Amino acid sequence: MQHQGSSWKTAVQATLHCLTGCAVGEVLGMVVGTALGWGNLPTTVLAIALAFLFGYSFTLYGILKSGLGLGAAVKVALAADTLSIAVMELIDNGVIALWPDAMDAKLVDLLFWASLAISLAIAFVVTVPVNKWMIGRGKGHAVVHEHHAH
Repeated sequence: MQHQGSSWKTAVQATLHCLTGCAVGEVLGMVVGTALGWGNLPTTVLAIALAFLFGYSFTLYGILKSGLGLGAAVKVALAADTLSIAVMELIDNGVIALWPDAMDAKLVDLLFWASLAISLAIAFVVTVPVNKWMIGRGKGHAVVHEHHAH
């Protein structure tokens, strides 16, 4: 059964929201890890952790504004964003890992920024249908929309 509001436009909006949090965390993690001279694994772990943190935080902010308590808001954010962020991070980091020399690029290298931007764009394209599928079943960002302040 198709859930109301599961249009491609809604899925794109939900994915843009996810992309915003993921991109902030991902870029911050990659910049910090690279600037500190960390290896690929700890830099990637930091970037993924920050992507989840910022992704959940952006959702929590909107839900908390609706008046929902913190505990319930955290449950909604986890239910709404976990699969979306996980898919986005898997694709994003997978593209960078497979891109020749991208893992070794420095902050001053065009390759660092280009591979990051392109990998996030690819992750966005792959994640939109995932979000559409979840929203169509009353999951993902469909849950968040029930709690947003109007």
